[in-house]
Amino acid sequence: MKTRNWALGAAALGLGGVAVGAGTNLAGIARGVMTSAPALDDGPDDLLADPTAPRVQRSVASIDGTRLNVELYGPDPGAADTGDVIVAVHGWTCNTHYWNPQINHFAGKRTVVAYDQRGHGLSELGRRRPTVDTLGHDLDAVLGAVVPPGRKAILIGHSMGGMTIMSWAKQHPEKVSTTVSAVVLASTAARGVVQNHLLIPEGLPRYSRPFVPAVSRLVTSASTPLPHGQFTSRVSQYVTLGSAARASHVEFVDTMIMACPPRARGRWGAAMGRLDVEAGLEALSVPTTVIVGTDDRLTPRRHADEMAGILRRNGSLRDQVIFDGVGHMSTIEAAQRVNELLDDVVDEVSRTQVQAAHL
Repeated sequence: MKTRNWALGAAALGLGGVAVGAGTNLAGIARGVMTSAPALDDGPDDLLADPTAPRVQRSVASIDGTRLNVELYGPDPGAADTGDVIVAVHGWTCNTHYWNPQINHFAGKRTVVAYDQRGHGLSELGRRRPTVDTLGHDLDAVLGAVVPPGRKAILIGHSMGGMTIMSWAKQHPEKVSTTVSAVVLASTAARGVVQNHLLIPEGLPRYSRPFVPAVSRLVTSASTPLPHGQFTSRVSQYVTLGSAARASHVEFVDTMIMACPPRARGRWGAAMGRLDVEAGLEALSVPTTVIVGTDDRLTPRRHADEMAGILRRNGSLRDQVIFDGVGHMSTIEAAQRVNELLDDVVDEVSRTQVQAAHL
């Protein structure tokens, strides 16, 4: 009896320790949220407005029959030769609206394709539990549907969208050079994304450190509904935006994140806990640009440095771009600079193709 009581007591102490350790980490995040500087209210950002360019909406079936919402802006890719198609792949808890700044910049002169990742926006979640491989299957289906024969895609992926591109390349290395002319990886990672974030502030008691992985999994895989409001705006700002965030960006991002169905958010968060698409990064044999912000808490610079190192070793690194004071939503926060970078990528691809045609 005494042995049993001792065991129960030890178990209770263990559970109490877990609760204290995990609670300390969660309290640290909450403190970071509440002490972050308020967003700068400097008026609207016109690049975030819904695109006015003509839009064609398609439903594309992935390998398992799941229907994906695909939207095409600008010239018809199947008509006259208008250059390579820009295919934009958004990240976790986002949707096609994430790419408004790039669509508004390019749609009058270049075909831009954006699609909702499964379970996000207007795309079905599907019956199977999503995995990182699923991301690559879906992108392959979209590329097959929107890139005409004889043309290629310029791929830009943000966060989980960059992981999608690497997942696809891992599965289809033989298609990379024949289907894609250039890649841009923005605020993303090839492995260990949940294990290496900076959401939990430094300086917490040592006893709380062993519980960081469990808290990370809890935060990313939770399926709790999150109503849009003042508190969630503060959370979205702390988690996804930089130290000099604009109020218009906070409102846009928080509205988008809160619109993501909780079930999809939780399932994809759990899937990314097992991320390892480094083989796909190795397979990117086309010019690839890596973007990161110095204030990115979700995919900090260590990931960008690691990816750039692999690409540099393989001769595929076009450039590594670091935006000071920019957080995870880099293509929104630094939209104008990202658009200028994309202009350069598009021009370089066009020049290379012209030179190749004259050989």
